Amino acid sequence: MMQALRRHYPEYLMEAAGLGIFMLSAGLVTALIEHPSSPIRQAITDSLLRRFVIGVAMGLTAIFIIYSPWGKQSGAHINPVVTLTFFRLGKIQRWDAIFYILAQFLGGLMGLLLAVSVFKNALTNPSINYIVTVPGSGGAGVAFLAELIISFGIMLMILFVSNTPKLAPFTGIFAGVMIAIYITVEAPLSGMSMNPARTLASAIPSHNWTAIWVYFIAPLLGMFLAAEVYVKLKGKRAVRCAKLHHHNNKRCIFRCGYRDKFPNS
Repeated sequence: MMQALRRHYPEYLMEAAGLGIFMLSAGLVTALIEHPSSPIRQAITDSLLRRFVIGVAMGLTAIFIIYSPWGKQSGAHINPVVTLTFFRLGKIQRWDAIFYILAQFLGGLMGLLLAVSVFKNALTNPSINYIVTVPGSGGAGVAFLAELIISFGIMLMILFVSNTPKLAPFTGIFAGVMIAIYITVEAPLSGMSMNPARTLASAIPSHNWTAIWVYFIAPLLGMFLAAEVYVKLKGKRAVRCAKLHHHNNKRCIFRCGYRDKFPNS
């Protein structure tokens, strides 16, 4: 445990910062576009179009994090379920997975609390309500199915794209596009989380625990199912590494399939 902490603490801090930045961006973007007194909200009356704008902004945020120096080094999971899926696939050491997950939960909460401290009146407004993710009018069952499907989709994309040499450099772009589409289309069903750390970060200050089990269980089942499908189709050895962007000059702390072929990667 202590050896992993001493050697890999920079990656843990990068994961915390990555989700923290994502939550800070989500708070700012949502407040600017959805707050009732926002001129953007008053100018864009179509809710679908507003979600599209938010989706593009959050997709670009994810792309920025993945291709940032920190994202290139940590792998830019910024999601405990992504980390657990790569752990299940044998790409991550146990203590690295544990510290990644702890860092992601802490980073997500710190990012949201920072957003609240900067934009307090906006984020505490009932229309924003700490950007909570809760089921839509269809209820918890629909939200569960929606979260399972979108989590399955993005993890399957990550595995196929990141392990296809010609496409691998564009994994972050694919992820950003999918996030934008999901926020635009799926958000009314579940709030579009795919990430228990993201959901918990909003639930704590808002004291809104509505169907929180959905956001812990559905993403895990969806991403694990995606991993099983990929392994069935391609084999476990086809999963080369746990990074979303690998070929760069940053160190890799994972059980990396590129290491023998590219010793400096």
